[in-house]
Amino acid sequence: MRTLAIDIETYSAADLGKVGVYRYSEDPSFEILLFAYAWDDEPVQIVDLACGEELPADVLDALEDPDVVKTAYNAQFERVCLSRHLLYGMTNFIPPESWSCTAVQARAAGYPNRLGDVTTALGFGADKAKDRRGKALINYFCQPCKPTKINGGRTRNLPRHDPEKWKIFKEYCKQDVEAERAVRKRLPQIPTMEQELYEIDQRINDRGVRIDRRFVEAAAALGQSHVDQIADDARHLTGLDNLNALGAVKDWLRSKGVNAETLRKADVERLLSEVEDPEVLAYLQARTELGKTSTTKYDAMLRCACQDDRVRGTLMFCGAGRTGRWAGRLIQTQNLPRNEIDDLPFARQLVMERDARAIEMIYGPVTHVLSQLIRTALVPSEGYHFTVADFSAIEARVIAWLADEDWRTEVFRNHGDIYCASASQMFKVPVEKHGINGHLRQKGKIAELALGYGGGPAALKAFGADKMGLTDDEMQQIVTQWRAASPHIVKFWWAVDRAAKAAVQTGRTTELAHDVKIGRRDGALVIQLPSGRCLRYPGAAVAEDRIHFLSPGSSGVMLDTTTYGPRLVENIVQATARDCLAEILRALDAQQLPVVFHVHDEVIVDSDADCLDDVLELMHKPPAWADDSLVLEGAGYECDFYQKD
Repeated sequence: MRTLAIDIETYSAADLGKVGVYRYSEDPSFEILLFAYAWDDEPVQIVDLACGEELPADVLDALEDPDVVKTAYNAQFERVCLSRHLLYGMTNFIPPESWSCTAVQARAAGYPNRLGDVTTALGFGADKAKDRRGKALINYFCQPCKPTKINGGRTRNLPRHDPEKWKIFKEYCKQDVEAERAVRKRLPQIPTMEQELYEIDQRINDRGVRIDRRFVEAAAALGQSHVDQIADDARHLTGLDNLNALGAVKDWLRSKGVNAETLRKADVERLLSEVEDPEVLAYLQARTELGKTSTTKYDAMLRCACQDDRVRGTLMFCGAGRTGRWAGRLIQTQNLPRNEIDDLPFARQLVMERDARAIEMIYGPVTHVLSQLIRTALVPSEGYHFTVADFSAIEARVIAWLADEDWRTEVFRNHGDIYCASASQMFKVPVEKHGINGHLRQKGKIAELALGYGGGPAALKAFGADKMGLTDDEMQQIVTQWRAASPHIVKFWWAVDRAAKAAVQTGRTTELAHDVKIGRRDGALVIQLPSGRCLRYPGAAVAEDRIHFLSPGSSGVMLDTTTYGPRLVENIVQATARDCLAEILRALDAQQLPVVFHVHDEVIVDSDADCLDDVLELMHKPPAWADDSLVLEGAGYECDFYQKD
């Protein structure tokens, strides 16, 4: 098969970072400026579309030809943009089959997401690296500009406004193809099964999820009105025009006898429990309300929604490079508040009527209610419903399977309560929820949540053990008892630790249970999962009895990072749980049950069919790469808007 490497440069008045590529390319101002490409190892060519040149016929045909592999860095951008304005207009997209994303390849290999950072990390010379002049050129040609007297009041820079810069921009575009091709050749190729999963992911992103625009507009307006009223009241109370002027706020507090060095969230919460002055309390409560971001996601939905009210591009394939899990984008469906208020339909109706008074009388503060209702802004297609299903205790099931902690697997096989069973194993007494020794269940629960990956008392505190009244000695006792009750999991931690160190130091490959293999390849620690997929830790070394590797920092620079057995086990477990979800996505795609998004271990299907039983049946079957000793179970429900049951 021939390979066509592609890079494009585009213009749009929409802000790509804020609205995503689907809405960005739908903007009426959008156009493709440059199209750089290379067949296989041939020289890179550039097509200046902005200046009237046209794509060659063989390139245009190749965009849809399944026998030509199209590659790009962040290929979704090229595929969607080309779909919008060269082939399908505003409603359909080039099928993702035969499109390959080199950014996915980089993330899967443990490298940063941005092309320039990857070429730097790989040590490429200038001929293969990304041209660092690109940011300024993109700012100049690809985004609106501020009208000034000097530029004649124009709002956009065209090639004729600076021919020399345009010439450099064309070379920059060509260089991106060189850099992408070099990265693609250097890094491990994406396995066929992962490429197929990427194509499913792209179809889910293309499909998008519908928003209830009427509800979202009402929620955003109601939230803004509420915030404006709180701010006005706070200004009237303090006599300050600018509530963000912290010095003036502190002066006002001091005039009330309250000294505050900072006004961070924790400081405000502490002061609320300490002060008695009603005006100070009113101000602190107002500050707390103003600090909430209950309308942010509503604003994001309106900003990112396409003309058909669907938000697309909410998922990033292999976004968590350490495990291969998906990351959220745009409206961040992976990080939505839980809903706990009663009668969600009535609460939604009050929001659409913008009845703040009724909301506060029935449910409490408006900001709290709007936060609770964010999930419900995502709705099925007209005449359809959502089927929501997720794996039950997936990580606990996976770690029990991988470590052969058989008593745990039997609990799951018999549909038992793992928190009760864990407490029973720890304390050597029967424990029943709401029954005999039921008070011990909570200790079993926090132990299960906190201790599976080598955690100690600090991990228990992170899950609220200290707020339960447990002392440090009691927490240490829980750690000791949990580990004694789960000896095979503890053994698995250190078996992985030894195997990883041996791989890095000697190159030896160790095979553990359930086809987990740990070895070294091209300087990287490589862990093969039961599914056959590999986790990679580049630049691996052992120093001071710790495993070191290079991982992307927040700026994209590769940083020295340490790890050890229990943390590697966490990666293995979460990655295996991800592979279980991947099997469900494959099965649903094969049955043409349309997934519109998924969250951690949960899938949301948008269908007019009653398919809950079918989805749960799929979840109960172990994947083909596992045996029956991996006991999986799912739970779900159907709904007319997204919610947490």
